[in-house]
Amino acid sequence: MNMSVDLDRFDSRRSTAYANRGMVATSQPLAAQAGVSILEDGGNAFDAAVATAAALNVVEPTSTGLGGDVFALYRTADDEVGAMRSCGGAPADATIENVKGALEEADDISDYYPESRGYAVDGDTSGADLEMPFLGPHAVTVPGTARGWEATVEELGELSLADALEPAIHYATEGYPVSPVIAYYWQGAEELFTDDHAREAYLFDGESPDVGETVTLPRLGESMQKIADEGADAFYEGEIADEIVEEIQSAGGFLTHEDLADFEPEFVDPVSTTYNGAEVYELPPNNQGLLALEALNIAEEIGAGEHDYDSPERVHAFAEAMKLAFVDGHHYVTDPEFEQIPPLGSKEYARERAEAIGDSPIQDPEVGVPTKAAEDADTVLLTVGDEEGNLVSYINSRFAGFGSGLVAGDTGIALQNRGASFSLDPDHPNSLEPEKRPFHTLVPAIAKLDEDDWLAFGVMGGYMQPQGHVQVLSNLVDYGMDLQAALDAPRWRYREDGSLGIEERLPNAAKLARKGHDVSVLPPVMFGGAQAVRRRGETLSGATEPRKDGTASGF
Repeated sequence: MNMSVDLDRFDSRRSTAYANRGMVATSQPLAAQAGVSILEDGGNAFDAAVATAAALNVVEPTSTGLGGDVFALYRTADDEVGAMRSCGGAPADATIENVKGALEEADDISDYYPESRGYAVDGDTSGADLEMPFLGPHAVTVPGTARGWEATVEELGELSLADALEPAIHYATEGYPVSPVIAYYWQGAEELFTDDHAREAYLFDGESPDVGETVTLPRLGESMQKIADEGADAFYEGEIADEIVEEIQSAGGFLTHEDLADFEPEFVDPVSTTYNGAEVYELPPNNQGLLALEALNIAEEIGAGEHDYDSPERVHAFAEAMKLAFVDGHHYVTDPEFEQIPPLGSKEYARERAEAIGDSPIQDPEVGVPTKAAEDADTVLLTVGDEEGNLVSYINSRFAGFGSGLVAGDTGIALQNRGASFSLDPDHPNSLEPEKRPFHTLVPAIAKLDEDDWLAFGVMGGYMQPQGHVQVLSNLVDYGMDLQAALDAPRWRYREDGSLGIEERLPNAAKLARKGHDVSVLPPVMFGGAQAVRRRGETLSGATEPRKDGTASGF
């Protein structure tokens, strides 16, 4: 591949985008335009969210797909704040014993544990000592995307699912030129995909596409057309379901037709808190929303946002708050139907935890998740606002890049590996159990910043997500940045190994090291993908992640 683009440089200046009738912000310009076209054709923000997500399945297939899950946080024109969670659980036969037994019988289990993700497993390791596989059939949970899209337009939209899928089908069948960041990530498919149907679906003469190369994804386009014609049942009970089950079971997995047919999305109540006058709404468990709330509450308690913006004390205070939230959330957060979860998002809990924070970093906090699988996962986020007052933050993901490495037959649908977030320790709250949903990193968000001032936002990227929420909100609330500046600002991220990753643009890094932080400079692509749409009065504004290919587009 001829990669002529330096992804670590910030050469372009962006302004916050403004419009009155509609605004879409996401990580790929063609997908943003797909959403805008739906708004122009009479759809509302929810129709546009599905259209944008579906288009991203095609133009950013490196980060999202029908084989994954979908989530929403939204504020309606009637001033209702709500949430949708559409993620499936483990197959009914996926017990710890069954998975370990299957691993012990596998010819070479090292294929399930990529060294690039920090695993060190050879083919002779006993299944009794293993973590949950990162790749392969046992990492696949029931996909929630198709029924989640359908529920979004049926419950909240104005148009049909077929209308919303039309731009994506066009891009898949007629073609589109690949953008730079996506071309970079697409290279991983050359090693990940080993089966012929996977390579034929996503590689071109065995190679990933170059920047600007026009590609088509006809198999994926055909599957989307079936869903447009027949509804989501085509995915869960029709020919697509047959190919998904055949793919998983032929590879030794446990997913069945019944697992797929039984799945339904759910509309749930958000969890919320206040931060320095702003009301913040997040998804409840099994997602990371409580981590963002706990960190914001601790940060407010210790006055983190009162420090000068360029001071090391500001980063130290926020990072320590985030560290404690990770310790708690990454141990306790799981499917609430299986485990009771402490009140991590409460002010009272934050006051207790804040007592642990001092002038030096907390040492060895033992982050609770027993795997590095989710730390740097890849996905997409989009935000949409319309002239009626609807705002939606929408996430569509298959977890890590192209997912499990499996593509379902001739469907062009790459299957997620979200099950990698389970633990094979039966005593851990997030242990694998049949029909249980795993710990999910994905957290769309809504915030009420002031009267008649609402924000739909999110920051994608594994464990970067809640700490990205904290930083973007603080930039807006504590430091008065405009929307695009809040996304452009240099970021930090607490890492699972205890280090503090920073962008090289972050001021006073040396002083952070002198405070005792193990500071490491990381490339910009490690700091997430933020998108935001704001409605202040009658005016919509949008901002997009400068570390991605995207745009904020309005009309």
